Amino acid sequence: MLMDLISPLFPSALFLIVCLGSLSRSFTGVASGATRAALTQHFSLENNAADISAKEGSQETIATMVGMALGMLLAHLTRGYPLAVWVSFLLLTFFHMYANYKAVRCLSLTTLNSKRGSILLQNFIKNGQVVTPQKVSKMEHIFPSLANPWSSSNGISLHRRVYLGVKVSGLNHHDMVELSGSTISHYKKAKYLLLEREGVVRAIIHKQATPADILQSFIHALVLASLTEQSKAVHIESRLWMDENYNDFITKLRSAGWEVERLLIPSIVWRAQWDYVSAEQKIK
Repeated sequence: MLMDLISPLFPSALFLIVCLGSLSRSFTGVASGATRAALTQHFSLENNAADISAKEGSQETIATMVGMALGMLLAHLTRGYPLAVWVSFLLLTFFHMYANYKAVRCLSLTTLNSKRGSILLQNFIKNGQVVTPQKVSKMEHIFPSLANPWSSSNGISLHRRVYLGVKVSGLNHHDMVELSGSTISHYKKAKYLLLEREGVVRAIIHKQATPADILQSFIHALVLASLTEQSKAVHIESRLWMDENYNDFITKLRSAGWEVERLLIPSIVWRAQWDYVSAEQKIK
């Protein structure tokens, strides 16, 4: 809409400005469509996504009709006053963005993503309790550039130091040797491998890993990242923490109303296949 308004001011660049406006609308449509689908899934508590979508569509239609009527009235009042047009447009645009911001802040999503998982784990390690979705929604920042209050002491959010689904061919020889040793010593029963370098944890996911395994790998990686500044034997201590607390953590998450079936992250493209070989089999 801003591009449409400024296009008459630059007649020589009219075509370029109109094209940029169309591209902006396309980007906005993709983002809004994906967001609408996620929110529809969140509100469909009885698996009634179609009903929720129909209600949202009817409300949007009514809002559009009322907005058109008010817009025609505003256009009539500001006719011949370019300054009034610009002031009205900017004020209404900022009000629209602020209203969207406040609406998103009201949401209490119960699904687990990387940021919410980091907040929950940090709080659980601190006091042994799981925060409710309502409290986590107040802790979680909408804009990723803002610092997270549950970040590590070096100022980097804990979940930003974890990378899931690392490509094995991108690792060097030293990393491969360390992984081959940790496979036998630390991750015999797991469908993932963790590699820690300078506080950054990279996870190699097994080809047969389930969504529950991916969630476990992420929590394990967060624990490993949180221990890098406290201990040198991070793999041993993180494994002990997982053995003693992971099941209790998942149980408390489920009791607090969180969905623990899967972790909402981008699809993991790179997976690996490995087999465990015991020392007896090697001798034979």
